[in-house]
Amino acid sequence: MSSGSYSLAISQPDLDTTNRRIYFSLILLCVGHFFIDVYSSALAAFQPHLAAKMGINLTEAGFLAGIYVFANSVTQPGFGYLSDKLHSSLFTTLAPMVAGIGVSMIGLAPSYTMVISMAVIGGLGISSFHPQASARATQGIVGNKPFWMAVFICSGTSGLALGPTYFAWIIERFGIEKSWYGGIPGVLVTLMLLSYLPAAPEASAAKKRFDLAPLKAVWRPLTILYFLVFIRSIVQISFTQFLPLYLTRERGFTVTGASQALSLYLASGAMGGFVGGNIANRFGGRTTILISMIGSVPFLVTFFFTSGWISLASLALGGLVLLFTIPVNVVMGQELAPGQAGTVSALMMGFAWGMAGFLFIPVIGKVSDVIGLHNVLLSLVIFPVIGFFLTLTYPKDVRA
Repeated sequence: MSSGSYSLAISQPDLDTTNRRIYFSLILLCVGHFFIDVYSSALAAFQPHLAAKMGINLTEAGFLAGIYVFANSVTQPGFGYLSDKLHSSLFTTLAPMVAGIGVSMIGLAPSYTMVISMAVIGGLGISSFHPQASARATQGIVGNKPFWMAVFICSGTSGLALGPTYFAWIIERFGIEKSWYGGIPGVLVTLMLLSYLPAAPEASAAKKRFDLAPLKAVWRPLTILYFLVFIRSIVQISFTQFLPLYLTRERGFTVTGASQALSLYLASGAMGGFVGGNIANRFGGRTTILISMIGSVPFLVTFFFTSGWISLASLALGGLVLLFTIPVNVVMGQELAPGQAGTVSALMMGFAWGMAGFLFIPVIGKVSDVIGLHNVLLSLVIFPVIGFFLTLTYPKDVRA
């Protein structure tokens, strides 16, 4: 009896220490995610200035954005594989510094080729962070994982929302040649993570090996999930990259006003992650995706056919509903193959997003030079409709 009481007495402080460690790690990873995604959306703020400085057209702007998305997203499965295999925290801790330096140096680049080079360096830093950090964010948390994943995702989408306005302010206040000021927070966050982020729990030898079998076992629902993220990302990333150009060229916005409109759209998406996480807890992931896909369409259509506050409010609501599914998709994927969380997270967060951008952004730029951004961006609203019908094929009995 006394022996059992003694064991309980020493285990409770250990449990409290473990819980504090888990949530402290989550807080640090959320801070890192916030600043990483500030850099992830920063290119949109540079685009109008690069057009004025170097005379790049929409085709070149689209190619630049496509290469940037390839670097910061399509490469994520590679980093996911390495992080699952090596379990080195450097994938997470060094990423904000690399991303910050690469992206913020775009303004100093003397040529279009150098702009691409800086974008690739910054993009690889962004890519390195996401698989390992998203796999670790809710590691050890027992209950309500969709909510805590929503917290982690929201920290990133909040950074996405701030990125265009943050860099637009730096460039307007100090000039494009001083855009490197924007990289300072990334360096500081890396120093913070190196100093305070607890080491990840040691993985077993089995978990250190990449195992394709768990992915093969759930290939059908995982493939449907992947294409649902891909479809959503076509709209999400195209709006992120082209809204400032569209609003300044075709709707008379100032560069600052256009960046603020993009930030409004992305901030609404950050809120949408929380809403979607709560809906998923109550009704399941499949239902959340159905609501998101079909519910975003009327708001996005209204944005293109109205003006003033009604147009901006519709843009914000469209972003909010469309991005319900970001944390939901990640948690659904991780639960399908929990032993390969880094790889699955990379597929759901990076590779799908990146392939959507890499394939569609250059095409959008090219076609927009011919028929205008308004017509091209409006046509993208068909994709959530396609996503709604694809979601109906997702198995109902798969745990979400």
